[in-house]
Amino acid sequence: MAGNDQTQKGRIRLLLVDDEEGYVNVLSKRMTKRQILVTAALSGSQAVQILRKQDFDVAILDLKMEDMDGIEVLKIFKKMAPDLPVIMLTGHGSEKAAREGLAHGAYDYLMKPCELEELLEKINEACRGGGGPVE
Repeated sequence: MAGNDQTQKGRIRLLLVDDEEGYVNVLSKRMTKRQILVTAALSGSQAVQILRKQDFDVAILDLKMEDMDGIEVLKIFKKMAPDLPVIMLTGHGSEKAAREGLAHGAYDYLMKPCELEELLEKINEACRGGGGPVE
């Protein structure tokens, strides 16, 4: 379902998936100020339901969530929208899990907490279809 045909004068359509509501609220507000159209999901299952109904240019997905593991959600995303770039966010020093995400088709990953500018750069890069991680 996802594609790179950005809507509303080139605004990026972002699916933000994280079970930390405070983090989602802050990041959503900061992204919206940067003219990014944010749709937030507070669980993996909610994100899957949203992706069934809407197209996105990029997704940000937390690796550790209560209801579904981020890798499990990533696998579903890749079946539903194979071209959707997914940027994994990982905390707790779980770089190994993030690398597993890359093996399952994630575009790249960042360690939490990350700088907003670093995340925005990664989002823009993914939407342009460039780069990605270097193994």
